[in-house]
Amino acid sequence: MSKITIGRQFCGPPNSGNGGYVCGILAKGLEGPVTSVLRAPIPLDADLSLEARDGANVLLGEADALIGQGGPATQDLPEPPTAPSLDAARAAGLRHIGLTQRVHPICFTCGNEREDGDGLRVLPGQVEGAETGVVACTWTPHANFADADGVVAPEVVWAALDCPGYFAWVEQEGRHGALLGTMTGEITAPVKAGVEYVVVAWPILKDGRKEIAGTALFDGEGQLLARAHQVWIVLGPRPAMPVPATANASA
Repeated sequence: MSKITIGRQFCGPPNSGNGGYVCGILAKGLEGPVTSVLRAPIPLDADLSLEARDGANVLLGEADALIGQGGPATQDLPEPPTAPSLDAARAAGLRHIGLTQRVHPICFTCGNEREDGDGLRVLPGQVEGAETGVVACTWTPHANFADADGVVAPEVVWAALDCPGYFAWVEQEGRHGALLGTMTGEITAPVKAGVEYVVVAWPILKDGRKEIAGTALFDGEGQLLARAHQVWIVLGPRPAMPVPATANASA
């Protein structure tokens, strides 16, 4: 068992860890595709325990409450669409909805108010000429997220594959409000700092409150480097506020 802390830099929602980043941590040390499941919000700046258990990793919080677990993949990975060119992906990124609407401005992955090197600034938008919901952008990883050889940490690559799946469904449905529940992913080639890549995401299936998406990372030549299958849970409507009782005027 090891103690870890998810710093506030790696937030998704303002007070919770970035789902893709934590899913990547849960995949550490495991061979092949991994399925990571998030069971509870991820506390920030808190002492957590990461434990290897029966060929899997589990993340535990206060009083050993289960936060997430990662193990050998239980879900097939999707076949991505053909990667758009770098130019087409750059153009799609200019259509990112968060540039005109306030969506998740401080998210580690898609926060457009984060500085490069502090956040990832993966800002996908609708790909011109593609089916509605196919989104893309380019991403050039900062050296802050790489080791001495320039290889980007796996959990950061998982984070880069996180939010694009959300925005695929935003484009498809025209609706906001979902949390990552499950992410199955694999990285098949090193991702290097300072290199411009293409991130693509697309909607796969809607099942009640579950929205399933695929995401992928390509190099500039269209070679697949990483991909993921995601299950997003749509947030339910907020409960109505109780109506204050009024005095009976005839009393």
